[in-house]
Amino acid sequence: MTEGDIPAAEAIPVKKVPSFAADGVPKITKVEIICKKARFDALKSAMSKPGITGMTVSHVLGCGVQGGRPEYYRGVPVETNLLPKVQVEIVVSKIPVQCVIDTAKKVLYTGHIGDGKIFVYDVENVVKVRTGEEGYDALQDVE
Repeated sequence: MTEGDIPAAEAIPVKKVPSFAADGVPKITKVEIICKKARFDALKSAMSKPGITGMTVSHVLGCGVQGGRPEYYRGVPVETNLLPKVQVEIVVSKIPVQCVIDTAKKVLYTGHIGDGKIFVYDVENVVKVRTGEEGYDALQDVE
């Protein structure tokens, strides 16, 4: 092989670094995913691949713009149905937010109504109660 035969993507080591806010502090982001209960196990497995080590899961009821599955009584639509869903909350700083979003979209997508929603929020601070660490350090799994 001669010089220049190796693509730059292979020759240059890639190091993941956290995204930073304007003031130079690592950015902390909360990703909230609402999905069907049946897809939760697949989502949980997929989230471990990029290194997600913690999540909060709640069982919730809800519906999107379509108002849940339409039901009719004697040909007349019945009021909105709240369907059982799972709400998964993940707070990240080291792992890129887009990686979490892309992973969730890939796992949850069926192309049908009810695939779910992903909400992204900025987080002002995180405090680890056990150690008192705050911000980026509070989210790291270092003992």
